[in-house]
Amino acid sequence: MPRPTTRAPDAGWTDPDCPVARTLDLVGDRWSLLVVRDAMDGARSFTEFQRRTGIARNILTDRLRKLTANGLLAQRTAPSGRRREYVLTDAGRDLFPVVVTLRQWGERHAFAPGEAHSVLVDRHGTPVPEIAPVSADGTSLGTETTRVRKVR
Repeated sequence: MPRPTTRAPDAGWTDPDCPVARTLDLVGDRWSLLVVRDAMDGARSFTEFQRRTGIARNILTDRLRKLTANGLLAQRTAPSGRRREYVLTDAGRDLFPVVVTLRQWGERHAFAPGEAHSVLVDRHGTPVPEIAPVSADGTSLGTETTRVRKVR
């Protein structure tokens, strides 16, 4: 699969050796992830993204341009043939587990106990189970059981 961006490591990456930092350079602002979230939920047009997020037109224009330039969204002709619409690329769809994990963290830490919030459900209406990283042998992973192997 092609890389989502052509930015070279010396072209302004926050931390050129860290995948987390590079990802945040691409989608780390509030509005970009909300646009991706809404694309995952079926938004396709500029108007839909604006209605769902409440984002200012100039900011939305900028985020759609950046997400398209970085290979997370693509533009195509809408089925009506009259407009262009935005669709997730493979790289954009690959953010699904990230968005689910952020959602689940928010459910645990950003709401008061018993406070109402939206729920992500599968096609049968069943809430999506917790995402939790595990090792190759099925052992739960966390900060105390992993480390980063630096390249330098």
